[in-house]
Amino acid sequence: MKFTKMHGCGNDYVYVNCFTETVTDPEKIVGAISDRHFGIGSDGLVLICPSELADCRMRMFNPDGSESEMCGNAIRCVAKYVYDRNIIHHSPITVETLAGIKRIEVHTDENDIARTLTVDMGAPVTEASEVPVIADHSPVKDLKLSTFGREFTFTCVSMGNPHAVTFIDSSVKDFEVERFGKIFEPDVHFPRRANIEFVETVDPEHLKMRVWERGTGETLACGTGTCATVVAACLNGISPRKPVTVDLLGGKLVIEWKESDGHVYMTGPAEFVFDGEWNN
Repeated sequence: MKFTKMHGCGNDYVYVNCFTETVTDPEKIVGAISDRHFGIGSDGLVLICPSELADCRMRMFNPDGSESEMCGNAIRCVAKYVYDRNIIHHSPITVETLAGIKRIEVHTDENDIARTLTVDMGAPVTEASEVPVIADHSPVKDLKLSTFGREFTFTCVSMGNPHAVTFIDSSVKDFEVERFGKIFEPDVHFPRRANIEFVETVDPEHLKMRVWERGTGETLACGTGTCATVVAACLNGISPRKPVTVDLLGGKLVIEWKESDGHVYMTGPAEFVFDGEWNN
């Protein structure tokens, strides 16, 4: 099986071109492929497939074998892959996902190589039953959860997958993401589990975030989580409805929740790492 390693802000995946390759039982092989000691090493496996509804279709699998609805960093890499390799060489590119069809604008350099991409992530979902989160009101901005003697207040947003965002008073750099993230991910309030974002406010247009991803653990970046973070910041009056820069462990993303159409737009890089062949 031929593959390509790519990353968006350090959120790295193994990509397989299913226009030419056939992958059977991806949920069974993703664990071995993702293993950073005995496999290729990645945050998961992404299949780039033909689509009857869009230019192409993306399927994304976590190392635990679960399939995610959407991944913001991965979809930028998918668009870069099909653009740079002339599979779909136009802009915008449409990509079918389990969270719907997403539209990606490609920004190229002087050699017509995709460098940054802007994804129309669509409108955020804040209705509790659709996030989903167990609560008796929407939007959910005051879900209080406690563990290890500490209470957190979460704002819950779906960007095609469920997120629970909490703003902390301390530096996110030194925060114990693994300790708290793995407790909150499977909390009973989240019927489909949740991605957990821990956020530090630098100023209204500058946030710092670390993320515990559902089915994966802490990653260097999460595109949908960054979008959910900015939406949560707007809902809580922390940030304005204008471009907000979010610092992640692996880089920066710029997010805007536009008032004109209610959609969230994410702009960030996508990088090629290497090609290879998996023989196991």
